[in-house]
Amino acid sequence: MTYPSVEHHGALHGVTGSCHQLHLDEGLSLLVDCGLFQGGEQESRRDRPVIDFAVEGIQALIVTHVHIDHVGRIPDLLAAGFTGPIVCSEPSAVLLPLVLEDAFKLTVSRQPSLIDRYLQVVRERIVALPYDHWHALIDKPSVNCNIRLQRAGHILGSAYVECDINYALTGVGKRIVFSGDLGAPHAPLLQAPQSPERADILILESTYGDRLHGDRSDRQQRLEAVIDQAMADHGTILIPAFSLGRTQELLYEIEDILHRKAFRKADAETSSAPVERAQRAGDPGEDADCDHATADSTPLPVDWPEIPVILDSPLASRLTKAYRELSEYWNEDARTRLREGRNPLKFRQLITIDDHHDHIKTVNYLASTGRPAIVIAGSGMCAQGRIVNYLKAMLGDKRHHVVFVGYQAKGTPGAVIQACEGASGFVAVDLDGEMYDVRAAVSTLGGYSAHADQKGLVGFVKGIAVQPETLRLVHGSASAKEALGSALAKQR
Repeated sequence: MTYPSVEHHGALHGVTGSCHQLHLDEGLSLLVDCGLFQGGEQESRRDRPVIDFAVEGIQALIVTHVHIDHVGRIPDLLAAGFTGPIVCSEPSAVLLPLVLEDAFKLTVSRQPSLIDRYLQVVRERIVALPYDHWHALIDKPSVNCNIRLQRAGHILGSAYVECDINYALTGVGKRIVFSGDLGAPHAPLLQAPQSPERADILILESTYGDRLHGDRSDRQQRLEAVIDQAMADHGTILIPAFSLGRTQELLYEIEDILHRKAFRKADAETSSAPVERAQRAGDPGEDADCDHATADSTPLPVDWPEIPVILDSPLASRLTKAYRELSEYWNEDARTRLREGRNPLKFRQLITIDDHHDHIKTVNYLASTGRPAIVIAGSGMCAQGRIVNYLKAMLGDKRHHVVFVGYQAKGTPGAVIQACEGASGFVAVDLDGEMYDVRAAVSTLGGYSAHADQKGLVGFVKGIAVQPETLRLVHGSASAKEALGSALAKQR
């Protein structure tokens, strides 16, 4: 084997399970991410060990970000004998224990003593690095490796990894860059990624390498329009969302919508005050009879500023709290809102539900009434989590709306439900082993992907001053990698 070399233990032929081993020599290596397989990819690996590679010689695990498809196998990695540090950005160091606690409960045990012991081990292993600073990770007589984390713009704390490797005996030096997941432009809360100045070998994600995202500049207006329509139907909006990243972006934009609606309402009330005073004085005005008739014969309009926004996910609630505490890493627009006295992640209409009993009560209440509400609940692909109970209760009722704002992996219930958008008639979806008719309205909002599209990925590569000798595409379907590869070839 020629060193350095990269071996992939996930996300080579699919989208999930990201895990890449950088071999520095025969006995030394680094691991970049150790994520969980999801959807159909998980099913195809059911008979294989979760960790199907040797952990001996792995000096450190570098975490690009804390989504479950990048960190979900860490409990199994530790169980397999990995004893090295877990290196990540400073925001990820705060978020990672929260995500791993949830993963441990799902895949290992819910016993409090075991969870506490496990989290203690994780926290002791974490090495938090600031962005844009080189860190000496390996310093051996034969080889040394320094790494640097740079903002990736995907979720808070996300990073791409630069590995600067030098071999003292031969004088050979290589810089290998792992993109992790790169973000799209105009992301709420996040600073945009900048291309590295050099990459001899680039391991590049390709999730959306075969498509262009819709215009993100008007996505908030499109979200508002979808919710307006749903409110007119006097039903509940169900938004399946990943607990980390997408949920916080949605709250940020919903807060802004409600903030603007409240101002419009206040302005309307102020402008109508003279008429109201005249009516109270006994002068109804020439349009009073008409107004009264309209009020008696039509339903009251939705009181937008009072619509409850329900965050029904204990993990998402804890992560949102951590996001608030990490506001120093927000972009300038988001920090400006804070300075103006607004709190885009803790506004008045936001209701968080942690207790399972309260969750069931909320599901039953919303399913049996016409109370307008917006519900954000995990999981994002509807395969598990509290969103499943909402779907079971409401999918069969056309008053309600399911709004997708994220990727739905093939084989997941979310993908089945999403396929119903615009279809005539209805289909059934398997939720926990039972079939449920999909009669609720289904919408997909583009522009909410946290991944860069083809244009963004090509731009990231074009922005590298010293172009890579080797470029390897991972973390995408065969068609996405093929399309991105063709687009990149045209730029060379």
